[in-house]
Amino acid sequence: MAASSRTQVGIVGAGPAGLLLAHLLRLHGIESVVVENRTREYCEARQRAGLLEAGTVELLRAAGAGRRMDAEGLEHDGIYLQFEGERHHVNIRELTGGRWVTVYAQTEIVKDLIESRLAAGDPIEFGATDVSVTDVTSDRPLLSYTGEDGTRHEVACDVIAGCDGFHGISRPLIPDIETYERTYPFAWLGVLADAAPSTDELIYSRHSDGFALYSMRSPEVSRLYLQVSPEERIEDWSDDRIWAELQKRFAVHGSDWRVAEGKITDKSVTPMRSFVAGPMQHGRLFLAGDAAHIVPPTGAKGLNLALSDVTVLANALSAALRDGEWALAEAYSDTCLRRVWRATHFSWWMTSMLHVNPAGDPFDDQLQLSQLRFVTSSEAQATALAENYSGFQPVRFSL
Repeated sequence: MAASSRTQVGIVGAGPAGLLLAHLLRLHGIESVVVENRTREYCEARQRAGLLEAGTVELLRAAGAGRRMDAEGLEHDGIYLQFEGERHHVNIRELTGGRWVTVYAQTEIVKDLIESRLAAGDPIEFGATDVSVTDVTSDRPLLSYTGEDGTRHEVACDVIAGCDGFHGISRPLIPDIETYERTYPFAWLGVLADAAPSTDELIYSRHSDGFALYSMRSPEVSRLYLQVSPEERIEDWSDDRIWAELQKRFAVHGSDWRVAEGKITDKSVTPMRSFVAGPMQHGRLFLAGDAAHIVPPTGAKGLNLALSDVTVLANALSAALRDGEWALAEAYSDTCLRRVWRATHFSWWMTSMLHVNPAGDPFDDQLQLSQLRFVTSSEAQATALAENYSGFQPVRFSL
């Protein structure tokens, strides 16, 4: 016999999208249930994105979820573009009239939101199995799952939010959904290292042997990436090999600058792809985050897009469930997809400009170098990069 209950919004997935949606809904006075098939420990440990647009920072502050971000986040004025052994600064703050970016890991946002929800007495069903969603075209869709204690639950909802990622159960529930996808012929080998960053800004380096990105997580921890083949085996990359490749790809002509080395605590290989699915809604089911779209991380857009999605959704569901006005909810997919495609284009542009073609096409090489010279010598081009990188038309949260 299943345990039956009732809530307003059933949320599938306790990643940053699902957790922020639940947080924003609570501020609107709307009840929700969050169901996650992973453990809390897994959710708080998985390494993902770490760069926040200015609008995302302001959103978390406005929602009362930015205390630790403000204390520990690293605010940046811009980025470096490096190519042909030369490093060029793109000052985002100056080019955009005051916008910036902040380094604060997705894992930390997840920890903050979990702590906030549990402190408010709102549970998260971690370790749920056999999760299913039915009746999404009715006004009482049903969220079903088996809890960690083996109890079967059936939760009647007004709305279901599918925040369950690319491999989740939600997207397949939308009939005739259209998908657009591009798979890139390279991947990123990413490492976390106990090494103080030896740069004040992120470095995007286009080297003849492949792209490299120098990022950070804190004043003591660096996050670094190397372009590799999608078939690359992490076992073939010793720490010494990784450091040697990083030193080579970040070397600056005529300078003794070096990457600070330290103990590598995490290694992974992530394939690069772009994916967009639409519409992002069907009946009372709404998709958000990776359930609907994935971008290559070169443009630092994935996390920011997910949080923008749920901000739009929270505003729309507030109008629908509190005031009976469904116009914003009905426009949700169109509203989000405009932003998604802008971010998808920017991410593709950054990826195409900075990654070396594995086929070794000299024509592509010269086009990339020409584009990089243009961006670093033209204020108009640099401004376009800065506006997109720091957040194009940020979504505002309204109570």
